[in-house]
Amino acid sequence: MPRRAQPAIAPDAVTGLPRRIPLSPPHLTGLEETALRGVLDSGWVAPAGPALAAFEDAVCAATGFRHVLATSSGTAALHLAYRVLGVEPGDEVWAPGFTFIATVAPAVQMGAVPRFLDVAPDSWTLDPDLLRRELAAAARRGRLPKVVVAVDIYGQASELDAILAACDRHGVPVLSDSAEGLGATIRGRRAGQGARLAAFSFNGNKIVTAGGGGALAGDDPILLGRARHLATQAKDPAPHYQHALTGHAYAMPSLLAAVGIAQLTALAARIAARRALFARYRAALGDLPGLAFMPEPAWGQATRWLSAILVDPARFGADREDVRRALAAAGAESRPVWKPLPDQPVFAGAPSAGGAVARGLFARGLCLPSGTAMTATEEARIVAAIRGCHRA
Repeated sequence: MPRRAQPAIAPDAVTGLPRRIPLSPPHLTGLEETALRGVLDSGWVAPAGPALAAFEDAVCAATGFRHVLATSSGTAALHLAYRVLGVEPGDEVWAPGFTFIATVAPAVQMGAVPRFLDVAPDSWTLDPDLLRRELAAAARRGRLPKVVVAVDIYGQASELDAILAACDRHGVPVLSDSAEGLGATIRGRRAGQGARLAAFSFNGNKIVTAGGGGALAGDDPILLGRARHLATQAKDPAPHYQHALTGHAYAMPSLLAAVGIAQLTALAARIAARRALFARYRAALGDLPGLAFMPEPAWGQATRWLSAILVDPARFGADREDVRRALAAAGAESRPVWKPLPDQPVFAGAPSAGGAVARGLFARGLCLPSGTAMTATEEARIVAAIRGCHRA
C-alpha cells in the first residue's frame, strides 16, 4: 500500500525555514501524560513503587529475560554488570572497537584494561571468528578476559550464538550491550538473550524512550539481586543505615518508569515504522552507484533503529562528509557512524585485534534521520539532498 502523503511541518517561527529534522527524536504515544499523572497522584515519584515494578515487568516481556532491574541510565546498567561479574583492576575486558564509549567506560573506570576486537562486515558487530582465534591465543598465554562484551549496533543484534560458543569453551562470561538492540532478534530469539547479563537504554533517542534510564536484564536471580543491592547504595537490612559495601544511586525514578511503560506499548509499531523507513530510503537511493546500506545478516532481524549508509567516494562522486554537510544545509541531522574506540585519544595504546573493518565503516558510514514521525515531505527533502551529492 502506498504511504499516505503527509503535510509539511510548519516553518520555524523565527527563521521562516523548514524545521530541522533530528536524527532520532522521541515519538510519543499519547499515553505518557496519563501515565505521569497517575504516578504524581500516587505520590510514588522516587525510585520505588508500583510504576517501577510495572516497568520492569514490561521490560521482561519485551526482552524475554526473567529478571530486570530498571536503572538511571544504560551506562549505569553496564557499570552494575561489571561489578556483579567481578571485574577488578587489571582484568581484561574485551569488546568490539566499533561502539559507543559507554560500552567500556565503566570497566575502565574500575581499573580494567580494554582490548578491542574488529567487527564482521556482514553485521557490523563483533566478529566471532576473530574472537575465537583471540581467545585461543589468550588461553595459551594464560590470560583470558574477565568479560567479553557483545554489542548490538544501530538495531542489529550481535551474532550471540557464535560469540557464546567461543566464550563458553574458555569459561568467559558474555555481557550483551543491547542499548541499541531493543526489539531486534537473532534466529527468532530477542537481542541479548543467552548472555549472562544484558544492558538496555531508554535514552531520548532510542526506539522507545523513558526520557532517560536503562535496564539490566538476566536470568540469574542472584546476579540481579546483587545488582539491585548495589543500585540502591548497598544498604544492608537494618533499621538504621548500615553498609558492608559502597553502592550507587542507580535506580530509575518512577516518573521515568511511567513514561517507559507508555512507550513500550508501541515497540512493535516503532520497529515496523523504522524498518519501513529504511526500505523507503533503499528504494529511493539504491540505484545510486557507490551508495550501500547497512547489511542485515540472514540469522537476524534488525529494528533499523538508525538507517545507516556507506558512501564510496570513488563511485559516488562525493564522500561521507560531503553528504553530511549537504544534509545539514537541508536542515537534516545526520551523524558519522562510530569512530573506532582504538582510534580515540583516551584509548591510545590500548591493545586491539584487527580493526580494518571498523575503520572502513567509519571512513564511509553515515546515519540518516530515522525518526518515525517524519513526514513524506521531510523524507523527500533528505533523499533530494543525498541524490544532489551524486556525481556521475
